[in-house]
Amino acid sequence: MDHLSAQQRSKNMSAIRSKDTKPEMIVRRGLWKRGFRYRLNHKRLPGHPDLVLRKYRTCIFVNGCFWHGHLVESNTMQNSACCKIPNTNRDFWIDKIRRNKERDREEQQALAAMGWHCITVWECELKPTKREETLDSIVFTLNHIWLQDHGAKAIPYPKLDEEDMQTSVAAESDSG
Repeated sequence: MDHLSAQQRSKNMSAIRSKDTKPEMIVRRGLWKRGFRYRLNHKRLPGHPDLVLRKYRTCIFVNGCFWHGHLVESNTMQNSACCKIPNTNRDFWIDKIRRNKERDREEQQALAAMGWHCITVWECELKPTKREETLDSIVFTLNHIWLQDHGAKAIPYPKLDEEDMQTSVAAESDSG
């Protein structure tokens, strides 16, 4: 049974934000400090990604572990290390998390079909002990994406003929 009244629970749940969350602000500050520029909550893209980096054709979603069921398998819906499903009204929460996971998958597939790359950053990956490693990983991924999409094309070295291999060096003399 819930220890809060319906009115208290409603007030508590309405205070949960979808924009400018602490994990999102950590990612935004970290990328800005590293020189990346982005747009916020792009309305024309499926799922309204938290960050959009047009130069890299990449969308970044900063997901809360609970709301998006991090490390929770859709078929079993058991608790994970960072996502504890409440025992109160458990069926409701299982259905909600399952729908969120399915919607996330559909939105990322739609973005991929439009030619966009997607990066998902989980709230638990932004804890102080892992934060810099996670931000460095995002930067590495963005640079890898840019090189893949815009990098120099590989040009093979020309093959050398045997005549080229047998040319004499200027310091050598032909006389005996």
